[in-house]
Amino acid sequence: MASPAPTTASPDEIARFQALADEWWDAEGKLKPLHQMNPPRLAFMRDKLAAHFARRGDRPFAGLTLLDVGCGGGLLSEPMARLGFAVTGIDAAESSIAIARRHAEGGELTIDYRCALPEQIEGEFDVVLAMEVVEHVPSVDVFFSAVAERLTAGGAFVGATLNRTAKSYAMAIVGAEYVLGWLPRGTHAWRKFLRPSEFAALLRRNGIRPAAFEGVRYAPWRDRWDRCQSLDVNYMVYGVKG
Repeated sequence: MASPAPTTASPDEIARFQALADEWWDAEGKLKPLHQMNPPRLAFMRDKLAAHFARRGDRPFAGLTLLDVGCGGGLLSEPMARLGFAVTGIDAAESSIAIARRHAEGGELTIDYRCALPEQIEGEFDVVLAMEVVEHVPSVDVFFSAVAERLTAGGAFVGATLNRTAKSYAMAIVGAEYVLGWLPRGTHAWRKFLRPSEFAALLRRNGIRPAAFEGVRYAPWRDRWDRCQSLDVNYMVYGVKG
């Protein structure tokens, strides 16, 4: 019997996020950390992409296309659409896509949401996002290859994930999932976290030049997330293809 083709999604991960679909837009619910992380994530993306494409203004990215891989309920797809991008959001969880479509319609936003994996769609995009996705895929090699194929030459990639350090285990798994209950238990597997050097190597292997890394950290005294230089736990990466 032939082996199944490699894929960028696992049934367990799809089921986990299917169960969370109704939580996507509850800013005080189980996905609260993602809502709190949005301001620094969006600021990083806007800074890097505006410089890369030499854009400015209220809708600086009008005329450009963006693929949001693992878009979930659309927490990043919607603000990127408001900045002018023609957004395509894809996710393996059908229930998340249904929530994303409904929320976009309520906000009168036109976003092309599809229940699909990056290897299942066609075409190229000026920007590809993979935010908090790579730590959930069964094969990072297959995932980065598929993502790179979706990015046009000279296009920009932005990703975010967790570093594989003792500090990330203590904070992102023990702290966030078991002590504070910020995320459902089992959301993350520490062995699947990528070190920045590993992330950079995977990008280079697929024709994307890593150009900038930046961290994100939680400030408990302010109950907010901020950009920082430390990559010990959560970090973001920006790269350019070609």
